[in-house]
Amino acid sequence: MRLRLLVAALFLSQYQPLQATEIRSQSSYSVALGVLPIAKLSFETRIKDGRYEIDGQFQAVGLADMVRDISAKSRVSGRHVNGTLAAERYELLYRNGRKESTYEVAFRDGVAVSTTVTPPPKPRPESWVPVTEADLKGVLDPIGALLISDQGDICRRTIAIYDGESRIDLVLSPKNQRSQNTGGFKGDVTVCGVRYVPRSGYRQGRKDIEYLKSIDDIEIAFARTAQLQLYAPVYARIPTRYGTVFISATRFDG
Repeated sequence: MRLRLLVAALFLSQYQPLQATEIRSQSSYSVALGVLPIAKLSFETRIKDGRYEIDGQFQAVGLADMVRDISAKSRVSGRHVNGTLAAERYELLYRNGRKESTYEVAFRDGVAVSTTVTPPPKPRPESWVPVTEADLKGVLDPIGALLISDQGDICRRTIAIYDGESRIDLVLSPKNQRSQNTGGFKGDVTVCGVRYVPRSGYRQGRKDIEYLKSIDDIEIAFARTAQLQLYAPVYARIPTRYGTVFISATRFDG
């Protein structure tokens, strides 16, 4: 379930200015397995005086909530320079029933310079792919990773992400342009195909990861925010071993 939370989190959040010195935005998304709602996500973003913070919340709903109480809170903060985001700190508090885990990552110039996990992870199996020093260079946090500048083709890039445990690549490729209506957004979008490539911080042979590695029909629809030169996701479709997960903006750029 934590893997699904990470994948979901990778597609969410955006900004809208209120005045010259302050940006404040709230966004929300629904997550469904087929037609069944399984989670809600919400984000609040604040940008002021060259700094930014994004607070996020995840809550299982519907049948998923009945089976197991899963929730998470996240925060990423850093510098906002020339319309780009440079993360300095990422935090995730993850609850699964009575179990609670905290992940804290410090970034400096795109390098993850420290990681703290509480409680410490249990001993890893022999099949575990460890994170190397090289894996921690040129990485983004999972919240701001898919906020993309409009400079160049947004769908021709590889996005390297580190969340305190796993290091993955999302390989984007152009797919199409279309109109999209998610309930919280209606308008033109740019659709990217996505290939999921795990690099380290995972167990080899894990079925859900092997499945995601094998498919080529993940897609994300991006829309341009009203004022900033950034594109943010409004919709995502993620096939899984259990069915297709749909993530849709119920509030966007507001």
